[in-house]
Amino acid sequence: MSGHSKWSTIKRKKGAEDAKRAKIFTRLGRDIMVAAREGGGDESANPRLKLAISKARAANMPKDNIERAIKKGTGEIAGGEVVEIVYEGYGPEGVAYIVEILTDNKNRALAEIKHTFSKHEGSLATNGAVVWQFDQKGYITLAGDVDFDEVFMEAAEAGAEDVVEEDELVIVYTPRDEFSAVEQALTQAGYQLEDSELRWFPQNELDISKSKALQNMRLMEQLEESDDVQTVASNLSISDEVLAAYES
Repeated sequence: MSGHSKWSTIKRKKGAEDAKRAKIFTRLGRDIMVAAREGGGDESANPRLKLAISKARAANMPKDNIERAIKKGTGEIAGGEVVEIVYEGYGPEGVAYIVEILTDNKNRALAEIKHTFSKHEGSLATNGAVVWQFDQKGYITLAGDVDFDEVFMEAAEAGAEDVVEEDELVIVYTPRDEFSAVEQALTQAGYQLEDSELRWFPQNELDISKSKALQNMRLMEQLEESDDVQTVASNLSISDEVLAAYES
C-alpha cells in the first residue's frame, strides 16, 4: 500500500473523531458553497453538491446551515466569498507538500500554514517548486456492497484510468479532465459515492528515517486540522513500521 493510501486510511479512521468537532461544520459549509458555486444549487444535477450535503448530514450539520451554505454558493445571499489557494512547501528531509486552501481570509490562512511548517522544521516554497513532482487525478470511492466488475466497466467506459479494491473500498482513479464525466456516470448508474475529489499524487515517494517520517506525519496532521485546509498531499513513503509507530 502506498504512502498516500496509508495516510488516507488513517484519515478514515479519524473521521468519527473529526466529526465531533464543531469546527468541522466550517469546512463542510465551504465544501457545499464551492460545489453550489461551480455546479448550481440542485443536488440532483450536481454530484459534487450531493456528496458535500451527504457528508454534512453524516456529521449532523443542521439543515439550516446546509441550506444557507447552498444559497451563499449560488449567490442568493451574501457571504460566499471564499478563495481557493494552493501552497507548496517542504517538510523535514525535503519531503514535498501541496496544501489546498479554501478560505475567506487569505492573510490568516497564509500565516497559519507558514507557522505550521516552521513549527515542524519545514518551510513554504515558491509557486512551481513542488507541484511538478505530482499529478492531479480524480479520486472516487464507492460506499456499500458493489460489484467490482460492474463498477470497473461503468467507470472505464466513462474514462477512468484505474479501478482497484483497497481497504474494503472500491476506488476509482481518473485523469483530471475525465473526473466530472466519471463522477456523473457513476452517480447516474445509481452508485453512492463516499468520496469524490481531485487529489495530488506523487510521481515518486521519498524514503526517510522513521523519526523524520513520524515528524512529517505530525506535520500533515496539524496542517489538516486547520479550518482553511481542504487537502494535504506529500511524497512521503510510509512504511508499515512507521504506520504502526504513528498509530500507537
